[in-house]
Amino acid sequence: MSKRHPIIAVTGSSGAGTTTTGKIFSRLFAGEGLKAAMVSGDSFHRYNREQMARLAAKGQFGERNHFALAANHIDKLEALFYDYGHTGNGQFRRYVHDEDRKLIEAGYKPGTFTPWGPLTPDTDLLFYEGLHGGVVSDAYNIAQYVDLLVGVVPIVNLEWIQKIHRDTNQRGYSKDAVVQTIVNRMDDYVHDIVPQFAQTNVNFQRIPLVDTSNPFVVRDVPTEDESLIVIHFRDPSDVDFPYLLQMIAGSSLSRHDTLVIPGTKLSLAMDLIMRPLVSELMARKPFA
Repeated sequence: MSKRHPIIAVTGSSGAGTTTTGKIFSRLFAGEGLKAAMVSGDSFHRYNREQMARLAAKGQFGERNHFALAANHIDKLEALFYDYGHTGNGQFRRYVHDEDRKLIEAGYKPGTFTPWGPLTPDTDLLFYEGLHGGVVSDAYNIAQYVDLLVGVVPIVNLEWIQKIHRDTNQRGYSKDAVVQTIVNRMDDYVHDIVPQFAQTNVNFQRIPLVDTSNPFVVRDVPTEDESLIVIHFRDPSDVDFPYLLQMIAGSSLSRHDTLVIPGTKLSLAMDLIMRPLVSELMARKPFA
């Protein structure tokens, strides 16, 4: 952790909603006039799209899959967090998504990476969203460098539904292929992803109010108004629950450290909860 160069990380698996959460934070940073170094966990994958496909065709699955620590440059992620906390800079790269028009127009192929290079200088904080922002293992301790760690974790059936829907409708994969990916990832999900949620300061867990007992036959993703969000605080002592209950219509407490809100209120709740925490991080920064 660093007072001078704070790090915020949002961790969650593929299809969990970390990208959406990143957009909420981007608006928050803009509203506060903060310049953030935005880093995606995709950029630390060890293999590009074609390499993963070739390995999968051989039954190797790229050291199993992207959930696995071995399939990622966790050492480089840890180095980035360490360097940023000490110097305000560090090495990163970008993964080129199909929708990244600027990178594609610059000559980069979707499914590949840009070269490693330094972050933009003179940023106020580093923001990371991806798979491994809270990893603690025998070899690595990413969480120790993070000043604010946020978990985004729908219940597992909903997470699978969201992934199946996204990958079949937006990325052109067959349903069978997506289901097989889910199966291949299960061991690493249990051992490398789930333990991170014990490290988080705040967890946002989306729970559907419709039947998702068989996620592989559900045609539509439950909507926001068909869901609740369970928000758990690791340390509730500084949380102004009366204020949150007043500001978020339809909210309630299920435990002394757990707030439940309608699914449609996620953006509002994240802003109300995160903005003071971000402001606190900025207030701790020395002036020189």
